[in-house]
Amino acid sequence: MIARSTGDPAVFKDLVFPFLQRDPVLNSALLTGTEDRIRGILADPEPPVFVSVHDGDEVVGAVLGTALRGILLGNLPAELVPVVADPLAEAAPHSIGVTGREDAVPLFAELYSARTGRSSREVERSRLHKLGRFVEQKADGAPRPAAETDLAVLTPMFGAYRAEAGHVAEGAAEDRRWLEQRIERGRLWVWEDEGRLVSLVGHQSPMFGAVRIGPVYTPPESRGRGYASALTAEVSRRLREAGDEVCLFTDLANPTSNKIYAAIGFHPVQDFVGHTFT
Repeated sequence: MIARSTGDPAVFKDLVFPFLQRDPVLNSALLTGTEDRIRGILADPEPPVFVSVHDGDEVVGAVLGTALRGILLGNLPAELVPVVADPLAEAAPHSIGVTGREDAVPLFAELYSARTGRSSREVERSRLHKLGRFVEQKADGAPRPAAETDLAVLTPMFGAYRAEAGHVAEGAAEDRRWLEQRIERGRLWVWEDEGRLVSLVGHQSPMFGAVRIGPVYTPPESRGRGYASALTAEVSRRLREAGDEVCLFTDLANPTSNKIYAAIGFHPVQDFVGHTFT
């Protein structure tokens, strides 16, 4: 087994997309993370590194490493972790954390910490879900695509989502830019009730017949009224009717969100774990 590293997402795409597209739901985060960097709608303060694992001429693994957004092992199995640990420790020594399979992340964190002199601890467990039998959800108000005229409300709302989710704060200007790009591409929806924007739901671009929903956020003062359930269901319905498998991640520490998505018809695919580095 050998690892090959590149800083060019287009080169990485040519190498690994034929491998990743075999399961576009399970590999959704890697596929969209690479594609969004090629399209210029994801920026990194430090150059990212894209690592592919090869068994002879065959690609058997793919990993994305960044400083700000962490290292994404995806579905990389534990036995391939030693192959990628050195390239990632060298190219992304200041990464904030790592996410991946439950069998792979603890080993990677141990090897990466030994090479960088940093420590790690588990901070999250998440679950990837795929939409099965769809169940419509109801709430007062109605959904609609987000518009540029919504940005004055959506920018602080998105900043609150980042803070609540524990993401690195990038500032209001970057949050607004993120929203503008998604609005331009038709990838952001809102729920409006009596003239108020009460929930937002985004989604990634479809990749090889699969599309991932996220973020999903309702401000605290508007919770408990079914807005997020109804909006997520509406967006899921539209994406499925366009011909794509629909998936999303949930935080296993949040039983409410897991219950909501199960009610819509999402069922578990695989669990992931996240460690932070300090």
